[in-house]
Amino acid sequence: MKISCLQQNLSRGLAIVGRAVATRSNLPVLQNVKISTQNDMLVLTGTNLDIAITTKIGAQIEEEGEITIPARLLTDFVNTLPDDRIDIESSADLMSVTLKCLRFEANINGTDPSEFPPIPTVDEGSTIKIDPQILKETVDYVAFAAATEDSRPVLTGIKIEVNNDDFTFAAADGFRLAVYQGKLSDSIDDNFEFIIPARSMQEIGRLIGTDSSPVEFTVTPAGTHALFNIGNVEIVSQLMPGSFPNYRSLIPENYKNQVLADLSDFTNAVKTASIFARDGSGIVRIQIVGNGESAGLSISSRAEELGENQGEIDARVEGEIDEESRIAFNNKYLADVLDVLGDGEVVFEMTGASSPGVLRSISKPGYTHVVMPMFVQW
Repeated sequence: MKISCLQQNLSRGLAIVGRAVATRSNLPVLQNVKISTQNDMLVLTGTNLDIAITTKIGAQIEEEGEITIPARLLTDFVNTLPDDRIDIESSADLMSVTLKCLRFEANINGTDPSEFPPIPTVDEGSTIKIDPQILKETVDYVAFAAATEDSRPVLTGIKIEVNNDDFTFAAADGFRLAVYQGKLSDSIDDNFEFIIPARSMQEIGRLIGTDSSPVEFTVTPAGTHALFNIGNVEIVSQLMPGSFPNYRSLIPENYKNQVLADLSDFTNAVKTASIFARDGSGIVRIQIVGNGESAGLSISSRAEELGENQGEIDARVEGEIDEESRIAFNNKYLADVLDVLGDGEVVFEMTGASSPGVLRSISKPGYTHVVMPMFVQW
């Protein structure tokens, strides 16, 4: 293999595929990036077996070939080189590669490319298109609610449902539920559903730039893999087996009180209360106070040995206000959802201290977030 490319392009390509390279693995080759050539393009591939990312960059190809090289070493070296042309040449036995850029040169030992795991092909299946910014926003609003522990593997994924021109993303970890409903770029005469690892969707969200071209993804007929196309980047992710909980049954159909508050005020009050909640089992107490036009929200927390905090914000309240108009949450779960909602006003619905609370955004009518309460002494 003998090729030339620009340092800037190679650095950008390595940063993209590096997101999929395994940091720790029983297979050392998974810590490598595969370099190959195809149709006058340099092809870079990284995988950790759960997700594979491939991108292509422009290059001058004198001799075709392929090799795998330690990703971190290659990336660190390329990032330090001048913004100029890099010449790359592999040895005849495909076990090392030489990189030259102006007066800098390095020889890096590689691995036989035949040891690199084959990337699953997704040639056919159900294909949909979503506006990239809508997809990125959907991932931001939903993925953080997925579980991070593998005690219930299916909860580490995001349930995706497609029905004609509608899509729904849902994630839950047993303590909270996030659901986002939106529209596809193009309607399809099909409906299907699958579960994809939340980490895969988060990587896809990070790779979405400012390009306005719809993100296209295809799910295999067997429901084992999904292929995402974002510009000149391809992402293949494994899909997850199992049955996702019936999340719709977790969303309360009725409420006793509905509160409309300024999102910035609500967020700041929760952040203030979280300072004391850190040493008080992470509990933030919310109570509706006052009545009529003078109603508001009291947000408080206390740490038995350190002290307590209470703040009030203005709010418009519907429903009868009484002693049961209060609820307690884990401060992290509450702060997480408020952080992604952005600006504007937030709708908070509750029935009582033992029922889930629901948060919705006025500016995002397709979004619903449910948080389970904490049982505390008032």
